[in-house]
Formats: sequence, C-alpha cells, structure tokens
Amino acid sequence: MKLRQFFLDRLINFYGPFLGAGVKLEKMTKDFRHARVSMKLTFYNKNYMGTQFGGSLYAMTDPWYMLMLIKNLGPEYIVWDKAATVNFRKPGRETVVAEFNLTEEHLREIRATLAAQNKMDYVFKVEIKDKEGKLIAEVDKVLYIRKKS
Repeated sequence: MKLRQFFLDRLINFYGPFLGAGVKLEKMTKDFRHARVSMKLTFYNKNYMGTQFGGSLYAMTDPWYMLMLIKNLGPEYIVWDKAATVNFRKPGRETVVAEFNLTEEHLREIRATLAAQNKMDYVFKVEIKDKEGKLIAEVDKVLYIRKKS
C-alpha cells in the first residue's frame, strides 16, 4: 500500500487539527468519489455556549474535495483549496456529519472548462447535519484548479 493511501485510510484521523477538533473520517471510497466525516461534541470543540465551535465545523470540511480532485484528475492538474464561506444555520449540540460527493458530471465540467481556459475556481457545497438530518451549517468550498504547464 502506498504511503499516501495508508495515511488517508488509517492515519488521517490522528492528524493534529482533526484529532484536536474530534474530526473523524468514517468512510472514503476506493475511487475517492465519496467521503463521510463526523465530529462528536467534546470539551475540545465546544464553544462558550456549549455548542460546536465554528472553526471545528469548518475544519471537518477542509481538505476532502481537494484530495478527491487530486486523486481523480490526476498528476497533470494542480488543485488547491482557495476559499470558503460558512453559513451557520443551527447550533450543533451533538455529533455532526458531512458528506462529500464527486460525480462524473463534476469531473466532465472541470475538464471541459480547463480545455477552454488555463485555470478556474470551482465551488462545492457541503452540508453539515446532525444525526437527525437537521442542517447545522452550509459551507461553500472554492477550489482553484489548473493544468500543469
């Protein structure tokens, strides 16, 4: 097993920012098209009001689409997280979950755009929900993508 794959599959849950916030990768498909991440409410990610700290909610969404695109687009592309906007909808008072889905349609759109222009920004929307499916926060993840020279 390659070191990067081993890191993602087994060690990423021990990555400092995730460990401190309590972020856990529950599932990543072998094709890097779907991921599920959760975060329990703990002493370490609880804010003054006793709910999920906003920075921890964002942290659980941070690297996933970048990693998924890198794996699916291949080495001829450069992918970076560029920006994000978080809209908090409801206080998180328990375990929260975010799911990430990279479709063939996303990949076709990205490749077609980059065939016509050098670089692009692509926005993915992520919903963070509680265990009952109630919306806690919405995150717009902006990724910078370009072909390598």
